[in-house]
Amino acid sequence: MRLIRFGELGRERPGVLLPDGRSIDVSAFGEDWGEQFFASDGLGRLERWLVENVSGCPTMDGGERLGSCVARPSKIICIGLNYAGHARETGATPPTEPVVFFKSTTALCGPNDDVVIPRGSAKTDWEVELAVVIGRHATYVPEARAMEYVAGYALHNDYSERDWQLERGGQWVKGKSFDTFAPIGPFLATHDEISDPHALRLWLTVNGEQLQDSNTSDLIFGIPVIVSYLSQFLTLLPGDVISTGTPAGVGLGLQPPRYLQPGDVVELGIDGLGTQRQRAVAYESVDTHEA
Repeated sequence: MRLIRFGELGRERPGVLLPDGRSIDVSAFGEDWGEQFFASDGLGRLERWLVENVSGCPTMDGGERLGSCVARPSKIICIGLNYAGHARETGATPPTEPVVFFKSTTALCGPNDDVVIPRGSAKTDWEVELAVVIGRHATYVPEARAMEYVAGYALHNDYSERDWQLERGGQWVKGKSFDTFAPIGPFLATHDEISDPHALRLWLTVNGEQLQDSNTSDLIFGIPVIVSYLSQFLTLLPGDVISTGTPAGVGLGLQPPRYLQPGDVVELGIDGLGTQRQRAVAYESVDTHEA
């Protein structure tokens, strides 16, 4: 299945993208795509519910705003320097264990929402990434069973303010967590939709220029390693998002480095997981934010 959420920010409703390309409103199912849904065999229950009810679900007209394809999770966990090519472009030694950091859940937004350049930012950067959504409570998971804990996959742009990340105390979370820095979607593809998550092309353009173009086969630590590793240190809850890292081609790694300016358009995609499009806007121009 392919799960979507649509509607205005903060009031999204659940939907499903059908194999024939139609998107339907499944609000009548009565649940959002969050922790309780995944924890209670929500995917199985939804699949069974659709068999009886799909014909009665309203079809969306295609003009609705898409929100994040998962409701706000308990945590967004990110893996740094996890592509061999990206490690090389940043001059970093490839890690011997996963590099782990968190991204605030308030950064979550829809796949086509504007990305807001923070006040005073000069180094807002892009990062196309494969996100993994956890489907079961996970603690001390053996690597051999780790994929059993995966509910599905989604496209994520792990926006980063490099000055805040690297030059202001070395606290990565500060550079990763501004509002709109975590667009996820357009849909969550359940695990059975993706035959091999380690063989997916992922790409990103800025103003039409191809800057990232790689494959998840270049991951240093694959999904079973990441899920198992994280579960040794913390409990993964259903609906939690793990972003697996970005390939070469980020603004930080260009010569000279290049970062987003108001008006820039970022587009990105992953095989089988759809595409995103964000327009960069300055914080001062966003009248929905308080000063």
